[in-house]
Amino acid sequence: MRIISVVFLLGLFSVTSACGGGGGGGGSSPAPTTPTSSAAVVTSSSSSSSSMASSSSSSSSSKSSSSSSAAVAAYPSYNTKPLAADATGVGSTAVQLASKIKIGFNIGNTLEATGGKTETYWGNPKITKEFVAFVKKSGFNAVRLPASWDQYSDQATAAIDAAWLNRVKEVVQYCVDNDLYVIVNIHWDGGWLENNVVPEKQAQNNAKQKAFWEQIATQLRDFDEHLLFASANEPNVETAEQMAVLLSYHQTFIDAVRATGGKNANRVLIVQGPSTDIDKTTKFWTQMPTDSVKDKLMAEIHYYTPWNYTGMTKDESWGNQFFYWGKGFHSTTDTAHNPTWGEEDTVDQQFKLMKTQFVDKGIPVVVGEFGTGVRKNLTGADLKLHLDGRAYYFNYIVKQATANGLLPFYWDVGDLLNRNTNTVSDQQALDALIQGAAAKL
Repeated sequence: MRIISVVFLLGLFSVTSACGGGGGGGGSSPAPTTPTSSAAVVTSSSSSSSSMASSSSSSSSSKSSSSSSAAVAAYPSYNTKPLAADATGVGSTAVQLASKIKIGFNIGNTLEATGGKTETYWGNPKITKEFVAFVKKSGFNAVRLPASWDQYSDQATAAIDAAWLNRVKEVVQYCVDNDLYVIVNIHWDGGWLENNVVPEKQAQNNAKQKAFWEQIATQLRDFDEHLLFASANEPNVETAEQMAVLLSYHQTFIDAVRATGGKNANRVLIVQGPSTDIDKTTKFWTQMPTDSVKDKLMAEIHYYTPWNYTGMTKDESWGNQFFYWGKGFHSTTDTAHNPTWGEEDTVDQQFKLMKTQFVDKGIPVVVGEFGTGVRKNLTGADLKLHLDGRAYYFNYIVKQATANGLLPFYWDVGDLLNRNTNTVSDQQALDALIQGAAAKL
């Protein structure tokens, strides 16, 4: 996500989610380590593979990763003080860790805000320890922290500002202090990776991916398994060739994090499907990146289906917006805006695909984002029906995700939980989410 929450088309739809380009240690935080060389080679040092049953080591993704490994980067190496591997506090496998995550919350449009070097640039207040505690009190036990890094870096050396590294570490500490699992990623970040999953940018982006993750991983290395790293956000992929490039980006991420050592040598890491789209993931993703440790990888997809319901802001010639979702929540008076696709059977089918492709093979799947806003143009009985169906939508997604071994993270930019007052803004939606996570199917 990168789009700020706005009221579209004269207030028709208060959007809380829209696809971007398509979110314990402790003590004082050290400055970034001093680089020791003028160039770095993107390497693939992994010794073991976490591959799916349908994978082949001779696939195009493997070839792409190998070819990118020969590219000499224009950035220094920031892994100047690697530590010996330390499994203390990071002993859980990805599957074991997934069993501890019930429902997650995105602190969206904040640390990932671009255009100005401040987390408040998109209109949200700074993240406080009180707000993080309120997230936990509200029923969530995990947080996703979408983060921007490129605007805080030196464009010549890729060195990230020490103050920004310290700030992200401070927020991670808030989460760990509240016994929250927390995902830190490289989000849209101006689109340098997300919009450039192409061979022409592969070497350049692998160099930046390596430089950034060496610094991020080193800064956050001392946190236990409450902290997970995610390679990217919604990397735009449309072809098998692009998928091969994406896998090379993920390989660089894994290798860079592992090489910093300490707890990072055993930390659970998350890699994203093509466009974080389930259909594309099913079609193009046939092999996991390799890893130097076993059973420490998760996959990530996002769920904004049907788009007519979650993102469309006006009726089109090819189809109308959907205002009323789910069995028992269709309108008898505004039938033009009832769904014609994308309801319960679609959720069941899509999540089953991810269970078969990943979960059944010991690879947990993070639903890193899902959500939809309120149709502000509706009033009276239509608005009530819309809100009731929306709550049912949230509840159904969370229940079905959990039933299929998927980890749901709700996308919020301040409309569910008010970050200025630390109060609930949408109790109906919150109840639906938390009750969905607690349901047993």
